[in-house]
Amino acid sequence: MTDVMHIVLDETAMAAAGAGNVLASRLIHRAHAEAGWYLYAPACALVEADRGRPGTAEHLATLPGITVLDLDLPAILAIAQQATWAQAHVQHAAEPTPDRPDGAIIATTTASRWEGEPVRVLDLTP
Repeated sequence: MTDVMHIVLDETAMAAAGAGNVLASRLIHRAHAEAGWYLYAPACALVEADRGRPGTAEHLATLPGITVLDLDLPAILAIAQQATWAQAHVQHAAEPTPDRPDGAIIATTTASRWEGEPVRVLDLTP
């Protein structure tokens, strides 16, 4: 087991960070201040977060500890098979890759929406 943490923020976690959620803020701080902590913001989830809380996308995209994930062909193909773009892009981003063989953890404030999905979840509900 390694000390590397890969965490994908879903749109609820992004909105919570913008609203001052302490747990989301701690994740962002750790990703900026500690080696081995990586936070990802899938573009489709970032759009949804901004729709619900205007200004969220611009704010999160400027933070040094967050990597915005663009839509590439594999992400587009994954999204085409799902009902919502945001959830599909988040789930695709959390899947294992050569850089992240164990995949990533999804940070969310609605953990129940991920039940039954093959993902690990970090509940940011205070």
